[in-house]
Amino acid sequence: MLIDNTVMDELTAQAAASPRLRMNLDLRTTSDDRSQRMLNAMMPGTVLPIHRHTASTEVVVMLRGRMDEVFYDDEGRETARYALDAATGNRALSIPLGQWHSVEVYEPTVIFEAKDGPYAPLQPQDVLTPSAS
Repeated sequence: MLIDNTVMDELTAQAAASPRLRMNLDLRTTSDDRSQRMLNAMMPGTVLPIHRHTASTEVVVMLRGRMDEVFYDDEGRETARYALDAATGNRALSIPLGQWHSVEVYEPTVIFEAKDGPYAPLQPQDVLTPSAS
């Protein structure tokens, strides 16, 4: 599959029309493929809860747009912020195993995401609700 502007334009339009303001495209070639490889189009205003992956690191590659990947500690306090921006060349980030993270999207954005192992929905213990302090 060629990932070109047409593919990213169509995915971005689907994200804009989605109530979640994001849409992904599974890039696995068969259902037997045990990896996770996807394009994820996100619009400003999308809400991605603070979460972690306990079975895999996550690699994010910026293809188009601008967003911050934000890291948090166990209490939900921000510990680091990484600007990914297709225009400046800040293109990729490896998110360590177990790292709490979320995103802030500033313009229509398309990223490539990869994780090890088959898809598994986030479990309640892997979604963080920051305490009010």
